[in-house]
Amino acid sequence: MTSRVELIRITDFVGDGLKLPAWQICTGEGWCIFGRNGSGKQLLDRLLVGELATEAGSVDRKIAIADIALISFESQQAVYEQERRLAATDLLADDESGTRVADFLSAETLDDPLIDQLNLRHRLHAFYRELSTGESRKLLVLKALLEEARLLVCDNPFDGLDPDAVTAISIAFEHAIERGVAVVLLLSNRSDIPSWATCFGYVEDGALTVLNTASREQAVLELGECITEIRQSQPGIPDDAIALAHYDAAFIAELKHCTVRYGGRPVIHDLSFSIAPLQHTLVTGENGAGKSTVLGLITGDCPQCFSNDVTVFGHRRGTGESVWEIKRHLGLVSNDLHRRYSVRCDVLAAVCSGFHDSIGLYDPVSDFQIRLGREWLAAVGLEAKASQPFQSLSYGEQRLVLIARAMVKSPLLLVLDEPTQGLDEINRDRILNFLTTIEARRHSTLLFVSHRQDEHLPLFRQHLHLQLTL
Repeated sequence: MTSRVELIRITDFVGDGLKLPAWQICTGEGWCIFGRNGSGKQLLDRLLVGELATEAGSVDRKIAIADIALISFESQQAVYEQERRLAATDLLADDESGTRVADFLSAETLDDPLIDQLNLRHRLHAFYRELSTGESRKLLVLKALLEEARLLVCDNPFDGLDPDAVTAISIAFEHAIERGVAVVLLLSNRSDIPSWATCFGYVEDGALTVLNTASREQAVLELGECITEIRQSQPGIPDDAIALAHYDAAFIAELKHCTVRYGGRPVIHDLSFSIAPLQHTLVTGENGAGKSTVLGLITGDCPQCFSNDVTVFGHRRGTGESVWEIKRHLGLVSNDLHRRYSVRCDVLAAVCSGFHDSIGLYDPVSDFQIRLGREWLAAVGLEAKASQPFQSLSYGEQRLVLIARAMVKSPLLLVLDEPTQGLDEINRDRILNFLTTIEARRHSTLLFVSHRQDEHLPLFRQHLHLQLTL
C-alpha cells in the first residue's frame, strides 16, 4: 500500500477506568499492545468494538463496528455458551449437537487454502463443541480473516496453539496487513511479539502509552522496563494432606490400551502409559491430538474412562470406586474448568472451593483452610482482591485464582492443562517457579500440558507426545 487511511482516532479518552491520551489506527498497520494481567487490555478491546461509554474525550471511527473482528478468550467463551444453550433446547434433531465448523464460514470460502494452512480441513464437519480450545481459537481467527474484516483485534491469539499453528496464524496476519487490514494484538508476553509488528504500546493501570520506537528490538527493550519482578512466597501444606509415604499403590495413574472416539473419529487410539509417584509428566501434541482427552480419562471428566482400562490412585475406573475420594487427592486446572467456573462467588471462596472440589463454595471451611486460601492468593499476587467477585477479574487473573484453587490442598496428583494460558510473562514465570518448588517438596506429582517450548522444564521425567489422528 502506498498510503494509509485512518480507521480510528482516539483523543483524550476517559471511560470505565481506561485512559487514552492519543491513539490512531490506520490501514495496513500491525500493532502490539503489551500489558500485565489486570492492566486494562480487555477494556481496550471493548473500547475498539464500541462497548465502552465515553466519559470524556472522543472516539472518531471511520469504520463500521461490523468491520471489526474481536478474537479473545471472552469472545471464545461467548460462542461456547451460545452453543451450549443451543444444545440444551429442543431446536436440534436427535443426531445433532450444535453448529458444525463449516457453518461458521461462508460457502464460497470453504475451498480457501487458509483452512488447510490452519489444519482445520478435517474438522469442517465436526460440531463446534467437539473442538479443542486451540482448534476453536483457530476457527475464530479463520472466520475473521475469511470475512475480510478491516480491523482485527486479537487478545493473546497465540495462547493455546501448537507451534505450527502459531506460525500459520502469524503469517496469515502478516498477509492481511499487506492487503491493508489493520491488526491489533493485545499481548502479555514479549516473546509472542511477531517480527512484522511495527507499532507498539503498553497498558498499565488502565492507561495506554504509545511507544515511538524505530525497531522491534527497541520496543521489546522498552516494554521490558515496564515489568517489575515480584518476590514469590510459598504457602503451607494442609494438615489433612495424605503423606506420600503412606501411598501404597505402584502408580498414581495407569492407562492400558485406551481408545476414545467422538462422532466415529478416534481421538486417541490404543494408548498405554503410566505415572509413578513423583514421575512428573509433560504432555505435548498438536491442537486436537487428544491431550485434554487423556487428562479427562484420568480425572474422570471423559465419560469413556469407564469403558477403558484406567486406574487412578490404585482404583480401576468403573469398579465402584469413590469419585469424591479420588477427587480429594487430585487438583485440576483446565480450559474446560475455567469455562464452567461461572458461579457468583468472591475470589477467596473460589480458591477455598478447591478443598471441596466444587464450582463455588457451598460447604464450610475451617479457619486453617481460609488462612491457606489467603496464603495462596498472596502467592499469586491477588491477596488485595480476595473479596472481589471472581467474575470481575480479567481472564488472566481468573486463571491465577484457579491455579491457587488447584494447589491449595496439595494434591497427590496436580493436573495442569495449559495452566499458563492467558498469563503475562511475570505470572507465567511465577507458576513455573511454583512447579520447581512443588518438585522440591516431593509431595505432589505433576501432569502438565503445554505447547510452549520454554515450559518444558527439566523436572519432567516423562514426556508423552500425542500425534493427531485424522
